[in-house]
This record gives sequence, structure tokens and C-alpha cells, in this order.
Amino acid sequence: MYQQDELEAVRRSLDELARKVEQLERRAAPRPPDRARPAAAQPLPMVAIPDAPYDSALWTDSDDEGLGARGRRAP
Repeated sequence: MYQQDELEAVRRSLDELARKVEQLERRAAPRPPDRARPAAAQPLPMVAIPDAPYDSALWTDSDDEGLGARGRRAP
């Protein structure tokens, strides 16, 4: 009797799985052209970064990330 219950539960699970797969297949079906997704956005233009060194004045009074303020000792 116990095996019959298990087999029936497996059959119900397989039927449910088959229904879910059919639903997914219907959702994944190709859409008509009038409901098609819009074209992908144009990629952003590339920005050139010069190889010249940065002006050291940019770093005046800056903290070194993770190291604390310059000229100070860690506790």
C-alpha cells in the first residue's frame, strides 16, 4: 500500500512538471514582430585616457586609502 502511495505521488509530480514545462515553452515562444523587444541601446563612445603622468598637485592633502592621513602614524 505504501508503494502505491509513493507511485501516485511521483505520477502527480511528473504531471505537474509536464504542465510547468509546457507553460515555459509557451512563454519562450517567439513573439510576433509588433510585440518584439526594442533594439539594443547604442554602446557608449570610448574615452581616451592619456598616458601622460597626472599632476602631483591633484594628490596634495589626500589620504592614502587604507593607510590613513600622510605624515601621521597609525595607532
